[in-house]
Amino acid sequence: MMNDVAAARVSLLRESSDAATRVFATILTRSPISRADVARSIGLSQAAVTKAVTPLLAAGLLDDSLGSDRQGLPGRPANPIAVVPDALVTVGIKVNPHQLIGVATDLTAQVLAAEQSRLDSDDPDAVVDAIVALVGSLAGGLDGRSDRLAAIGVSVSGDVDARTGLIRESANMHWQDVPLGARLTERLGALVVVENDVRALTIGEHWFGVGLGTESFAMVTIGRGIGSGLHLNGEVVEGAYGVAGEIGHLPLTSPDKICACGRRGCVEAVAATHAIVDAVEAAHGRSLTIEQVVNLAYAGDPAAVNAFHEAATVIGTAIASLANLVGPEVVIIGGEGVTNFELFREPLLAAFAEHAFGAAGRCRIVVRPHTFQDWARGAAAAAIRALVAAPAG
Repeated sequence: MMNDVAAARVSLLRESSDAATRVFATILTRSPISRADVARSIGLSQAAVTKAVTPLLAAGLLDDSLGSDRQGLPGRPANPIAVVPDALVTVGIKVNPHQLIGVATDLTAQVLAAEQSRLDSDDPDAVVDAIVALVGSLAGGLDGRSDRLAAIGVSVSGDVDARTGLIRESANMHWQDVPLGARLTERLGALVVVENDVRALTIGEHWFGVGLGTESFAMVTIGRGIGSGLHLNGEVVEGAYGVAGEIGHLPLTSPDKICACGRRGCVEAVAATHAIVDAVEAAHGRSLTIEQVVNLAYAGDPAAVNAFHEAATVIGTAIASLANLVGPEVVIIGGEGVTNFELFREPLLAAFAEHAFGAAGRCRIVVRPHTFQDWARGAAAAAIRALVAAPAG
């Protein structure tokens, strides 16, 4: 339960004008920063910035007592403004089959506590119970800051309507039309944000990572699924219906290949971890783990090498299609699969080069490993963004 001070801070953020919201978001992601730099970055006058920050300073969300950023220079000193990180706390939870990964963070998405819990069932009621228990456990480890818990972000793979918290479809969780957001809001009594997991990871990079200095980038994840999030013109693309960047379900491979989503020819049907394992198991006639398949590939086993080559080729083609459509400056490849990116690298880059059209081929491809804790931190970042940027109501 939030204390009165924290509740007042949340109300102030969610009832702020558009200008004040933009000012706070700029300070949050770039602090410490001067009023003049805030004004320049979002096209407001310094007077408008001062008007916006005054109540935020009074509420303890911002601090301008860090000292002058013009020491030794003529003219009026300009104290930089910084966010007060622990003025509010958020929780982020990544939902995986058989496991929840949770973090509690401050307003800058710095992790204050982290926990994991096992999921013995993918039944939505059981998952809701487990999420509520994990939120309570994380809040209990916040050393007296649990009464500042302002928002909870939950990320799930699949077709997620972030506006309503509805999981339309999640093949990994075997869910369809699950009102996860509504159920959690009823149980937790706090602001709850439910997001697609890759889009949440992209929000984290946009607000607190590589996106800060980049006008456009795409996040592509390799692992249990093949996901993508888009950051274009300074904003994460949500899609009119909550779906955007689903390159894992582009029909770029043989219709003989059936995806976990039930459709044919999807990228994931040959490139997801289970698809790679299935291909090698079929060749060897025995059950294998992904670790065994990776070891076989490094040892030169033809079936394993071919499975990774096919996966990498279709992923590279999908990334080229993405680059041709939206022209990002950078594509960040992450996810658990990048631990063994050397098995993907050459055919992936070759397919990208073959299919990227013209200047789209200038897009840089960088590899950035993400742990499951990073995914949970992305869910927390989605909660922070909703807390700061969502309209009142």
